[in-house]
Amino acid sequence: MNSPVFAAQPYSGIASFGRCPIVSDPQGYDISIVGVPYDGSVSYRSGTRFGPRAIREQSLLLWGYNNAQHIAPFKSLNVADLGDIDVVPPDIVATHHEIERAASRIIGSGSKLISLGGDHSISLPLLRAHAKKYGPLAVVHFDAHPDTWDSEYPGQRFSHGTPFRRAIEESLIDTSAYFQIGIRGPTNGPEDYLDAKRLGARMVTFDEFRRVGIGAILNEVTSCIGHKPTYVTLDIDAVDPAFAPGTGTPEVGGFSSYEMLQLVRGLRGTNLVGFDLVEVSPPFDSANITAILAANLVFEFLSLVALRKTSP
Repeated sequence: MNSPVFAAQPYSGIASFGRCPIVSDPQGYDISIVGVPYDGSVSYRSGTRFGPRAIREQSLLLWGYNNAQHIAPFKSLNVADLGDIDVVPPDIVATHHEIERAASRIIGSGSKLISLGGDHSISLPLLRAHAKKYGPLAVVHFDAHPDTWDSEYPGQRFSHGTPFRRAIEESLIDTSAYFQIGIRGPTNGPEDYLDAKRLGARMVTFDEFRRVGIGAILNEVTSCIGHKPTYVTLDIDAVDPAFAPGTGTPEVGGFSSYEMLQLVRGLRGTNLVGFDLVEVSPPFDSANITAILAANLVFEFLSLVALRKTSP
């Protein structure tokens, strides 16, 4: 059941993630990869509904062996691509219900879930599904924005700017182990950051990251989360738009591609139970560089899971 060795050229064949088998039943697979092509709650540039397809296409460049982490995750893990979750573009509540239902089925099978967005609103139903199994989760949240607004649109509780406030209100997140990393850019006022901190987030702004360094940040994160079940959510706009222009709400002054890779690699040894990568918007992606980075970040996460499985 192990995934095949990469023999075909990247310009040929069906673009499942990393050429993994396309299946409907997650039973027996260590990792299930799904797309969530929903962008009905974006506040600026739409297009992330095309993100899962673009990430899959660029994943054909992944030859299989991770030289930085010394592991071949597709050989060490049984990985499957389960296609895309059905979404309802004009109905965020119906979409969230379907995401939670599908994610719960996959997680309940014993498979870990990697989700390709889609906008960041999809993290809320994914957290609901994971918390059903694991309880309140440690969360490592890479982003330019806190996404803890009470409402982005008057009277509307759900959007890509509100998922983590809702998740905290629903006790899905263990706020003693909740990190927001890469936060930056102008806001409506100081309360945007203050609200996130009051809700319990340990906010690491990009300025702090630059001041103290990657080692100090990773030491704090790994020491705090310990062996707690940990969910990682990665908004590609955490990366500077010079390296990842294909996103809906770009913020200048962010991580380089290399820094983002190092941050994910730095989670090695932690108890990772789920991962989503969101906000890749192909209509704004110059030469596919955002989707290429996204595919590689998923590969790094797969490598972390493989390393933990194979460690004595």
